[in-house]
Amino acid sequence: MDSQLKIGFIGAGNMAFGIAKGLLPGKVPPANVKVSAPSSRNLERFQELGVAVTHSNVEVVSGSDVVFVAVKPHLVPLVLAETSQHITDRHVIVSVAAGVTLATLEDLLPENTTVIRLMPNLPCVVQEGALLFARGTHAKPEDGALLRSLLHRCGLVEEGPEAWVDIHTGLSGSGVAFVYLFAEALAEGAVKMGMPSALAQSIASQTVLGAGTLLRDSGKHPAQLRSEVCTPGGTTIHGLHALERGGVRASIMSAVEAATTRAQELGQKPAAGSRK
Repeated sequence: MDSQLKIGFIGAGNMAFGIAKGLLPGKVPPANVKVSAPSSRNLERFQELGVAVTHSNVEVVSGSDVVFVAVKPHLVPLVLAETSQHITDRHVIVSVAAGVTLATLEDLLPENTTVIRLMPNLPCVVQEGALLFARGTHAKPEDGALLRSLLHRCGLVEEGPEAWVDIHTGLSGSGVAFVYLFAEALAEGAVKMGMPSALAQSIASQTVLGAGTLLRDSGKHPAQLRSEVCTPGGTTIHGLHALERGGVRASIMSAVEAATTRAQELGQKPAAGSRK
């Protein structure tokens, strides 16, 4: 990877911050990164990383080779309309806006622009994210390889067809909130049974962390690990019975389905500012 590669971020939210944190320990020096946002509210934490900040999206695009468009979906057409005349064939545009399709992005950008659609998740801020990307019509395999090399410190990075990106949004983008809800419920169950709240929350978070690490590192199917915890007539199988009676499995599957469907709906909305 070229150490002189210039990286820009339009938008200074959590996703941009998480990706930026992952970039900087690698071969991209802070001096090669610039972030824009309309207000200064989120820019201070980027400055603490040694990254240059600005309120000008055009300045970011003009001075960058790879541009991460990290704004809310409804703002994407406005941002691209403002900056598209400054985008050239040297640029790689990476959108992290949920539901905004490659077709929409390519319609809003100059012809033959290299576009990649990326869906990260919140744990990118601690370099434990799960990221999935899909290449646009004019993005080559080497563009995907470049993105992988930039993001590999952010966590797990995978490439797939665009149809998987909305599914990934439901599974992992929204899925972290589902895990937090489960962790909250675990702690509240312990509080109900008499444990102090702070201790219950600490143990619940460590339980989720440990279970996730073991699941990732062991390579075992979740069902196999679950069965290893259960003993005949023991506490765990009684607890699992209560969860199944409450429909937790179907509820989680429905939550992923609902979040995926919503991401697909966002992608079907017409884009203001379309060139076609």
